[in-house]
Amino acid sequence: MSGSGPDGTVRSGLPALRPGPVCTDAHVRMHDILPAMDPIHALQAEILRTLASPRRLEIVHRLAGGPCEVGRLAEELGMSQPNVSQHLAIMRAAGIVEAQREGREVHYRLADPDVIVACSIMRTVLQRRLARLAELSGEEATEIDRPAPPSAPAAPVR
Repeated sequence: MSGSGPDGTVRSGLPALRPGPVCTDAHVRMHDILPAMDPIHALQAEILRTLASPRRLEIVHRLAGGPCEVGRLAEELGMSQPNVSQHLAIMRAAGIVEAQREGREVHYRLADPDVIVACSIMRTVLQRRLARLAELSGEEATEIDRPAPPSAPAAPVR
């Protein structure tokens, strides 16, 4: 392992690593060597990481149809109630959904209706991509021709 010089750089010329979990010269954290990032990019990346679960996307598409409580979501989506609760907690922490108590029940809804617009746009992009790939491979498009679920508004075609 190489040491660091008096100026705080390692022999490779990269900044010295901060103390933390197993880090070596070969495992330089990107934020240590890259210039500061636009905070919106970091927030967008965090939201996209949260939405990177197919189950969470199912929940988002269902909530686009209106508020719903955990038990009903679990039943409609064929998931266990604890699993739905876990996904909702993660999405709530990320600001994607909001909870509202009504008596003994907690109803969840999308925090911003444009979340489903963004998801629908990406869905349309992916449908077009799959159609192009099917054309190139000479296969007939079947699953990709199916329209988006009714809870998702149609995205504008560009």
